[in-house]
Amino acid sequence: MATKFPKFSQALAQDPTTRRIWYGIATAHDFESHDGMTEENLYQKIFASHFGHIAIIFLWTSGNLFHVAWQGNFEQWVKDPLNVRPIAHAIWDPQFGQPAVDAFTQAGASNPVNIAYSGVYHWWYTIGMRTNGDLYQGSIFLLLLSAIFLFAGWLHLQPKYRPSLSWFKNAESRLNHHLAGLFGVSSLAWTGHLVHVAIPESRGQHVGWDNFLSTLPHPAGLAPFFTGNWGVYAQNPDTASHVFGTSQGSGTAILTFLGGFHPQTESLWLTDMAHHHLAIAVLFIIAGHMYRTQFGIGHSIKEMLNSKDPLFGFKNEGQFNLPHQGLYDTINNSLHFQLGLALAALGVITSLVAQHMYSIPPYAFMARDYTTQAALYTHHQYIAGFLMVGAFAHGAIFFVRDYDAEANKGNVLARMLEHKEAIISHLSWVSLFLGFHTLGIYVHNDVVVAFGTPEKQILIEPVFAQFIQAAHGKAVYAMDVLLSNPDSIASTAWPNHGNVWLPGWLDAINSGKNSLFLTIGPGDFLVHHAIALGLHTTTLILVKGALDARGSKLMPDKKDFGYAFPCDGPGRGGTCDISAWDAFYLSMFWMLNTLGWVTFYWHWKHLGIWQGNVAQFNESSTYLMGWFRDYLWLNSAQLINGYSPYGTNNLSVWAWMFLFGHLVWA
Repeated sequence: MATKFPKFSQALAQDPTTRRIWYGIATAHDFESHDGMTEENLYQKIFASHFGHIAIIFLWTSGNLFHVAWQGNFEQWVKDPLNVRPIAHAIWDPQFGQPAVDAFTQAGASNPVNIAYSGVYHWWYTIGMRTNGDLYQGSIFLLLLSAIFLFAGWLHLQPKYRPSLSWFKNAESRLNHHLAGLFGVSSLAWTGHLVHVAIPESRGQHVGWDNFLSTLPHPAGLAPFFTGNWGVYAQNPDTASHVFGTSQGSGTAILTFLGGFHPQTESLWLTDMAHHHLAIAVLFIIAGHMYRTQFGIGHSIKEMLNSKDPLFGFKNEGQFNLPHQGLYDTINNSLHFQLGLALAALGVITSLVAQHMYSIPPYAFMARDYTTQAALYTHHQYIAGFLMVGAFAHGAIFFVRDYDAEANKGNVLARMLEHKEAIISHLSWVSLFLGFHTLGIYVHNDVVVAFGTPEKQILIEPVFAQFIQAAHGKAVYAMDVLLSNPDSIASTAWPNHGNVWLPGWLDAINSGKNSLFLTIGPGDFLVHHAIALGLHTTTLILVKGALDARGSKLMPDKKDFGYAFPCDGPGRGGTCDISAWDAFYLSMFWMLNTLGWVTFYWHWKHLGIWQGNVAQFNESSTYLMGWFRDYLWLNSAQLINGYSPYGTNNLSVWAWMFLFGHLVWA
């Protein structure tokens, strides 16, 4: 007899109701709940899946390169990056009528194509690629790498090559491999690429497989490195009149600290980025060698976490006076804890990528491709949102499945659980405070503007944020503090007094043409607090879900029901919708809601800069009708009128998505 779905759970396979299908789908990836699963087998399965994951990523990036080389216009774009629209790939759709075919035959193509708004053209150009041949080579290399990783994944599932459980539990060696081997060495390799290939290419000197061993990246060669005279590598940088991709105005420096942006490309100096990656490489290679592996030297993480050594002579309960006893084994034995930490760290870094990608653009001419700037910001913030919510979800699963109250007695985890009422009520209080006060000020402003007395608006200058901007060198607020005061210790201390990076930085932060430390006022103050409301409410839902995952006053035995359950049946009121899963579900709405506000704020603020009309945001963002009328309605009018029986254009698909997205949300 054919086995019924799901194979991994015989109990479910026997279930005659539709639960068999729904629960089967829900638990397909919950390996630890599958029949006959051992801890060792679980680790081996997940380990092998990582190789498959990497293979898919390389296959995807290979496809990006391949389709641009085959169907794009990279070589034309390279000749005029500011005016040629980059093509991502051709599109063919059996639904397209002639008007749609005509609308999407754009950017000089002879057939319908999609425009690239991911910034890959700018990236490939910046790192030294110039021809379709370069793109094909990269594509084939990644394809081969993908095949190697697929093979490695298969290999590590074979009995002879399955690592043992003890190998997976060796945290120090894994840190050594990940910090020094992956992060450190890859950063060093990237520095090598920038110095040997990208920087020469930016100066009109092509370096390929045929000449890279015979072309010196710096006229002095390695002599300054071995003699300790490293400053030579920073001398004679590219000048302000350098034309990117040519020798005109170029220098010979390879590792610099110029600060600010290349005047023509409006992106970070390549030589500054090479220097940055070299520094990162050194830090990570050292970091990877700090912990005690089988060689018996270095720090033992377990000893450090369990230590109660006096801190600066003061008796304490552990690092920073927080008791970490027992955490080493708790983390090392819980995959959900490890995944939660990884997702939280990755979520933060992804949001940082969103913020830095536009404020200090690393890729040549990308600052002038406004749609790409908006797309990359939105993309990375949404990814960050999903990762952060996932971090709390797996934190909650850890508390339900893996937390051992005895092993964690008195440490920070136990403390969080003991103080959960205080934590949850403070988050609740701050969410209510932010919500009522922010909405109250917005609505007050709406009323007085509606009644013809806009001068009665409550307008609060964000003085603390302006102080921080001034401290970083923004002169417009006339606060004369730290870097905005040339006589302050921040400006005169080494190495700033040598005018190493400060002139470039100050020039950039005060330019008004880029997105570095945008000038802020009362509208920013209000929307900042609206976003703070969204963030704190999302956090409240997630933290409460995790801290109550094991049990609450209403349902002290909650952990016995697992991470996800609907209710405990009739006769036990109040147990519906209170599982940790329900908190995760509710938090998704708040996360997406908050990101809507975040991206709208970013976009409207930037539209003002790009259109040379910052007054519109400043004047209209202080009341709700201003947001609805002058941002939402004004900028979505094109989409609302996006298609009709009489015609279509290349925005029609977005008009349809606009409708679709709002219907889904409603």
